[in-house]
Amino acid sequence: MKAAPGSVRWLLGHELRLAWYGSALSGGKRRPGMLSILVWLLAWSVMHGIAYALLTILRKHQVDDALVAMVAGGVLFVCATFMLSNALKACVLALFERGDLDLLLSSPLPSRSIFSVRLLGVAASSAALFLFLFAPFANVALFMGRPGWLAIYPAVAALATVIACAAMLLTLVLVRLLGARRTRVLAQVLAALAGALLFLLSQAGNFLSGGDRGAQARHAAQALLHNQLLAPSSPLWLPGRAALGDAASLLVLAALALAAYALTVGRTHRFFVHGLQQAAGIGRAAPRPAGSVRFRFRSSLFDTIVVKEWRLIARDPHLISQVLLQLVYLAPLLILILRGGATPGPAIGTGLTLLCSSLTGGLAWIVISAEDAPDLLHASPASARTIRLAKLAAATMPALLLVALPLLWLIVRAPLAGLMVAFTVSGAVLSSGLVVLWVGRPAPRSNFKARGKENFLCSMLELLVTLSWGGLAWTLATLTAGAPDWALAGAAVALALACATLLLAWLLRRNRG
Repeated sequence: MKAAPGSVRWLLGHELRLAWYGSALSGGKRRPGMLSILVWLLAWSVMHGIAYALLTILRKHQVDDALVAMVAGGVLFVCATFMLSNALKACVLALFERGDLDLLLSSPLPSRSIFSVRLLGVAASSAALFLFLFAPFANVALFMGRPGWLAIYPAVAALATVIACAAMLLTLVLVRLLGARRTRVLAQVLAALAGALLFLLSQAGNFLSGGDRGAQARHAAQALLHNQLLAPSSPLWLPGRAALGDAASLLVLAALALAAYALTVGRTHRFFVHGLQQAAGIGRAAPRPAGSVRFRFRSSLFDTIVVKEWRLIARDPHLISQVLLQLVYLAPLLILILRGGATPGPAIGTGLTLLCSSLTGGLAWIVISAEDAPDLLHASPASARTIRLAKLAAATMPALLLVALPLLWLIVRAPLAGLMVAFTVSGAVLSSGLVVLWVGRPAPRSNFKARGKENFLCSMLELLVTLSWGGLAWTLATLTAGAPDWALAGAAVALALACATLLLAWLLRRNRG
């Protein structure tokens, strides 16, 4: 039966259609093609195979259902952090970036219906990925005699609804307190940090503890078993029990989702309209400051360009929130260097090299490829060579300054290993900047996330040079630890590959005038 135009079903269908066109299958630009759908169906079939293998192991070892429910609850808690990240992004998109709400609110449709459908769209987009991951377990369990696991479908949907309501409430409260512009920035930063927070928590044990980690793990397990708050019957594991078919837990979770949805729609849809009215003025120019305009010029053109590029990045919180995620992953490695033993392991040197190279590649794309006024620079009387060198310095200096103190500390404690790590980090940073300088294409800053698709050659060369320096860091660290026979040959191959990639990028360089 076709929905009547203007009805809630009609609006929801339109919302889901837009989400489908903007999904990972389509790349956010067009209707998903048959090839993309076939690839995702193949991946879903592989997930069914993995689910069958895991469920076979559970049946063979006769694992207690209570323990399985606790593990499922922990997995759903982890997924909830990523759901919150996706929901915050979806709320910012719905409130600020779609640009269709002013048209909808000027129509005869009630604002409550518009807000309820938009909230359902956020919940659906938050649940889609996790239903893709967990639905194979429900399907396989049905054929293995566990029909209760079909509750995974409503459990994930209910959890996504609760998370979507929390994200929408958080967004609207921030609009009320901070205004639309600051809310947009803060929500983007929170969305970037929500997923990385789990990584930091997983690494906390590496740099907050010492001694015998095996004994510490046994003590922690015993403490968890004797803690009533973490017992199998604890409310903390309610989502896990609901996903495995416990009727009472599923009913409680569904009631919580319905209550959260009704509360959010019934009490806050007017705040939704108020937030849209604030968002309408988000692009207004700031008033001119009092007094005469003062110009401050630096001593050299090189310094002026470097400071200008850093200032432009600092004025774009959206880019900062995307680059900030790499800094979050870099933090545990820096702490491990400052607290670790005398000689760093291969993983530390390799991780530091890879992350610094990736960070420099993103900054180089922003500074060099996403230049807002390239024609103005070409027409200026300044030397093109000076401009290029200044932009390269502006892209490479932040990563080097960030790791300068940990590397100095490492060189003092273990001179040979520290110098090798400093060499690979410096080489990777400079190489990533040069690749973007030579083969990067001009592009708007709004395409930061899709930069790899628009310039495949630059992305592949950047990936090759990053992996080459990372491999060199691994082999050099292995050489300092004991020097297996293959380490020296591996280091020579990695260095040769890095140099060859740079040579290829130079031969394919673009003429920048």
